[in-house]
Amino acid sequence: MEQYKKDFIDFMVDCDVLRFGEFTLKSGRKSPFFMNAGLYVTGSQLMKLGEFYATAVHENFGDDFDVFFGPAYKGIPISVATAIAYSKLYGKEIRYCSNRKEVKDHGDAGIMLGSPLKDGDRVVILEDVTTSGKSIEETYPIITAQADIAIKGMMVSLNRLEQGLDCETETALALVGEKYGFPTAAIVDMNEVKEYLYNKEIGGRIIIDDGIKTALDDYYDKYGVKKV
Repeated sequence: MEQYKKDFIDFMVDCDVLRFGEFTLKSGRKSPFFMNAGLYVTGSQLMKLGEFYATAVHENFGDDFDVFFGPAYKGIPISVATAIAYSKLYGKEIRYCSNRKEVKDHGDAGIMLGSPLKDGDRVVILEDVTTSGKSIEETYPIITAQADIAIKGMMVSLNRLEQGLDCETETALALVGEKYGFPTAAIVDMNEVKEYLYNKEIGGRIIIDDGIKTALDDYYDKYGVKKV
């Protein structure tokens, strides 16, 4: 596993963004883990978060794009932080763009924030996590209606590696890419998280002990992708 992935897992734990226990998801599933990107709240945390995203984007999608798009709301600070980090790490100015949940009818009117999208723009979408693909279903028509753009990829921080809706053989993230025709990737996935954190002590405690590992294994036996 690449060092930046290990560092990112440590970072999620240090920021208390990745938690283990018992959590009820919007889908109604009882999950032994939960990730909340809304807990990145300080300047240093957002600076590091942007650097992890920028590194992963560069590793997976190269350098051939112009805009980072972050869907409202959690994608907004992610896209801003990543644009700043990309300029610092790779010396290339990438514009940021996000959508509003409601159309603004005065001042900086419209449904978009940040840089306007222009014909020919090459866009990388930045999300926190994809569980069902619902966010992209909402935002894809909005951004493609703004201009004749090309989406070069979509990056999330954590791939939960769960079955997509009505599909037991592919993850939700993979299904998004297939449906819309662009590559998808994650900074880390849950297999990498489990492998790295199992019996690892951070801050005087074991993050994934035998009990949590068993809960994770049982969860993925039920909701993980089935091999064909």
